[in-house]
Amino acid sequence: MQVAVVGAAGRMGAEVCRAVAGTDDLQLAAAVDPQAAGRSLAEVAGIDTDLQIAGDLDAITDAGITVAVDFTHPSVVADNVRWLLDHGVHAVVGTTGLDADTIDDLRERAAAGEANALIAPNFAIGAVLMMQFAAQACRHLPDAEIIELHQDNKADAPSGTALRTAELMDAERVARSAPIGGDDAYPGARGHTVRGTPIHSVRLPGLVAHQEVILGGQGQTLTIRHDSTDRTSFMPGVLLAVRAVPELRTTNGQSLVVGLEELL
Repeated sequence: MQVAVVGAAGRMGAEVCRAVAGTDDLQLAAAVDPQAAGRSLAEVAGIDTDLQIAGDLDAITDAGITVAVDFTHPSVVADNVRWLLDHGVHAVVGTTGLDADTIDDLRERAAAGEANALIAPNFAIGAVLMMQFAAQACRHLPDAEIIELHQDNKADAPSGTALRTAELMDAERVARSAPIGGDDAYPGARGHTVRGTPIHSVRLPGLVAHQEVILGGQGQTLTIRHDSTDRTSFMPGVLLAVRAVPELRTTNGQSLVVGLEELL
């Protein structure tokens, strides 16, 4: 399968390039990143390849790509995915920051064409399990808060993982018993409430991707935490998505799905 990576010079993009290049059944056939156009991918990602990084998406159609993986920036990801779907290229999207209206637009676009898309806020298998466990726990302990911690240059806050967790928990929660509250003199001290769950975002150098969900009940608390200490933690999920996305309509009955849990 011919694979392209969009955002290839970024830390996640370069990691995806290394992961794809290390497989026997996938071929890294194109790399796109306007910020690094013309540079050697071997230099950027440290892999044995003759590929040069292209500056625009036209390189994807020129290379006959089947699946493109997008790890770019919230400001450009929606346009990238629209382009991919319109050009019949399946998309695996790890860039967060897509809102519900944009995802609905992409879903309609995918359904009208031949290409599929998988959008995942987190590709770490442990993080997906953390979200599932938190949703299950919320049925019995409806009062909960989320603390998410990422590197200092992450573009969006709250993280896509935290937003997805709050969404999954809200779908299972019957009612929250504890008031959320806060002091009007210090707005933001109680985090930002999403679907009934306050989310607190931490951005510091030295972090990679971490999240804990704290649920409270009478005389007890339950903490569910996941830590990615290295970006390689995301690669098994990315490769799973790359291999699965061309068959989504057959296996899942949908042309666009959100969340890696749909493949597990």
